[in-house]
Amino acid sequence: MTGDQVIQMLDQTVDWYRTLGIQQQAASEPSDVLILYGIRQIADEVLRAAFDIARANADLLGKQQNAGRQGEDSALTSQGLNRLRKRLDAQALSVQGEIDSAQRQIAAAPKSVASELKAKIAELQGELDLVNAKRNALADLAGIEDGGAVDSNAGALRAQIDAMAVALPAANAAAPSARSGPPTATAGAAPTAGAPAPASSAASNPLLPPAPAAATSAIARFGLWDLAANALRLWKKLRTVDSIERRTGDLQTALAPMQARLVDQLRALSARGDALAAQADTADGAALGGLRDQFDALAHRFTQLSAIFIPMSREAVLLKQYRRNLKDWRDAVEAEGRGALRTLGFSVGALLAVLTILFTLTELWRRAVLRYVQDPRRRSQLLLLQKIAFWSLVVIIVGLACASELGSTVTFAGLITAGLAVAMQSVLVSIVGYFFLIGKYGIRVGDRVQIGEVNGEVIDLGIVRMYLMEFSTRGSPTPTGRVVAFANSVVFQVSSGLFKQIPGVDFSWHEVTLGIPAGVEYASAKQKLTAAAIHALSDYRDEIQRQTREIKRTTSSNSGGDALPTVQLIFSAKGVEARVRYPVHMQNAVEIDERMSQALLQAISSLTATNAAPAPP
Repeated sequence: MTGDQVIQMLDQTVDWYRTLGIQQQAASEPSDVLILYGIRQIADEVLRAAFDIARANADLLGKQQNAGRQGEDSALTSQGLNRLRKRLDAQALSVQGEIDSAQRQIAAAPKSVASELKAKIAELQGELDLVNAKRNALADLAGIEDGGAVDSNAGALRAQIDAMAVALPAANAAAPSARSGPPTATAGAAPTAGAPAPASSAASNPLLPPAPAAATSAIARFGLWDLAANALRLWKKLRTVDSIERRTGDLQTALAPMQARLVDQLRALSARGDALAAQADTADGAALGGLRDQFDALAHRFTQLSAIFIPMSREAVLLKQYRRNLKDWRDAVEAEGRGALRTLGFSVGALLAVLTILFTLTELWRRAVLRYVQDPRRRSQLLLLQKIAFWSLVVIIVGLACASELGSTVTFAGLITAGLAVAMQSVLVSIVGYFFLIGKYGIRVGDRVQIGEVNGEVIDLGIVRMYLMEFSTRGSPTPTGRVVAFANSVVFQVSSGLFKQIPGVDFSWHEVTLGIPAGVEYASAKQKLTAAAIHALSDYRDEIQRQTREIKRTTSSNSGGDALPTVQLIFSAKGVEARVRYPVHMQNAVEIDERMSQALLQAISSLTATNAAPAPP
């Protein structure tokens, strides 16, 4: 791979490795944490293998660039240096052998010969020193060739790889003893006693956020809200696992062409070695030396490529294992999701069944009211009560179905109720007053009522307020054109009484006071005034009696009498007065008052004219 391809491969691998943080956040169940432990071990091994590949590739690029700078015929090529080093080694060995032979001859040689041998040894020692000096210089040159003159681009690539590894502790960690093979941690395998705990492994890696407490997910979920949230959380977890699986597949796809190229190169080197071995069988002594150099070059090249191919093969196997663990995780999450959906569906079905039963009972109530209750007012009251009861039960049932903890829900509802009772005290009292107003002797639209000094007809009766069309208080009750609003809480106020006209009754009692002339017989005057009053009401007698009977029927009381006019004589120091009290039909109040006044005046006039009785002493 080129330098850019190496960095691209490392970037893709590191980006894939960082998905462990997403998996850490998604792992909320104890089984998830166990699966994540095996996945993390494999991911660390994949990261280390990727950096091994990158470093080996960088070293190979550096050597190839150095070899490319030198000419093939230069004396400083690797093959030329090797041949020169071998020749100097053989020459040094030969000179050392001659020195050793001359030293052995000195012991038995005569003095004349010994002096010549010493001179020869001195000459050979000088020759050996020269050979050794050449060998030392060649060794220094070979060191420069092997690593001292690495190309600046290759050095920069290696430095960049090391800088990336510093930010990833897992890339610098020592590989496990089973370096040649993938770890055996799977989704179902538990960590050994000596293995680090998943939480401690996550804490040592700055790229991974801390895992959520597994106890959080262990809370029982009973409410619809929690069940729906759990199903949504499992769906998101499933999407996360699928996303990571796709990114792992992309990494495998990116590594596959590189691995294929390495396999092709290794096969070509193997085929070249087989061809050289066939040539060595028929080559002579001079050709064998050249074949040996070629064998050495092939072995060195094979070693370099193997340094890349072995970790890449290990990484490919680890990625397959990683995808298998992801598949096991996905299957577990999918099964848990199906269970959550079944539970949610059962809960929703139970809620719908309860609401259906409640709706059925409400409909039966409504039909029974419409069929058996004939009074329109009572019917409307029962239907209103049915609506209030129905929606109250719906709110309570839905609230209990969505709540996960009944105790906290009751506490919360109690606090809310207390707050509403304080903040909406007047409104609540008005709502309660509404039910008092629609009772047996309550009011309804069209009734004539009197509240305090206001007299009017009810035109609207709401849950909180009622509205009256105001009537004039003088003469015939006619609308004034004003609408008066009262809160329903007026029914609880003592200062302003609520007076209501009985339905079907529209009369009132009026009074008139007359002075009795002196000298008139009082008993006869009373009789005449009573007869005059009855005669004045003769045209309205039937209607007044009907309304009187309606009062008795409505109140189940006989205290109403026959609604006849009465005359009461009042004696005082100034004289005698007659107080006449008579019923008045409100629709004809002005006319009745006028006729009553005329009849009474005529009766008084007749008493004065006849002077039937002497004046009292």
